Amino acid sequence: MTEQVLAAIDGSQYAEGVCDYAAWASLALSAPLSFVHVVDNHSQVPEERNLSGNLRFGARERLMKELSELDEKRAKVNREQGKLMLEAAKARAVEDGVHDPITRQLNGTLVETLVALEKDVRLLVIGKRGESADQASGHLGSNLERVVREMHRPILMVPKIFKRPEKVLIAFDGSKTARKGVEMLARSPLFAGTECHVLIVGSDTAEHRSELEWALSTLRDASHQAEGAIRAGEVADTLQAYEKEHGIDLLVMGAYGHSRIRHLLVGSTTTAMLRGSRIPVLILR
Repeated sequence: MTEQVLAAIDGSQYAEGVCDYAAWASLALSAPLSFVHVVDNHSQVPEERNLSGNLRFGARERLMKELSELDEKRAKVNREQGKLMLEAAKARAVEDGVHDPITRQLNGTLVETLVALEKDVRLLVIGKRGESADQASGHLGSNLERVVREMHRPILMVPKIFKRPEKVLIAFDGSKTARKGVEMLARSPLFAGTECHVLIVGSDTAEHRSELEWALSTLRDASHQAEGAIRAGEVADTLQAYEKEHGIDLLVMGAYGHSRIRHLLVGSTTTAMLRGSRIPVLILR
């Protein structure tokens, strides 16, 4: 099966952004687009032990039967809502120029379902927060954080509103993952014609200057306009300041790697950037 762009759709405010970024990626990569909605019928089911232990057997039996019927109705509503969301996502992607996107509705948990699908995934597109975390502006949904930790494919985490990336920043620490990221950025049709920036957060040492020069040369050899910097400071704050200063549209960073230079990019920094970023973040493994 041809590797596809997979977009996870739910009822959150991020669904339109997911659709538009997924359509953009599908067209740029010349890869099929597939939308998936995961129905988790057990996410809000009351646990049996929470029921009153003082109920008589007959009353408790009736209550359990009513709860079971309610669960069935909830599951049916979830499936119907999901089908409508998938139809809307497909229509939006077709408007964006994608030919015949695929839609799938699957039962299970979000994380396990996406991990099971990843062998056919070239890029996963997902909203910054799912529908259950919509109101928590500073909170990264636990599902999304688990997806980032457990998936082994590139993940594009997107905001609510689409903007075609024109300036891309890669957080670079000289690690194997970061070098692969620069090489991917250099050759990927997803970033054709974009202005590329490389930022090393740390001391201005000979080693860092050498690493930065390698990254810039790799990008320029692939015909990208490229510039970079070495800046001291806290990683998340420094990256966000650079984003604002240069009008960056998309951030590329490695996920939960173990850098040789301990004060640079580490797992907690990835999570902090996901929580605080107002632009898309492409997460590499």
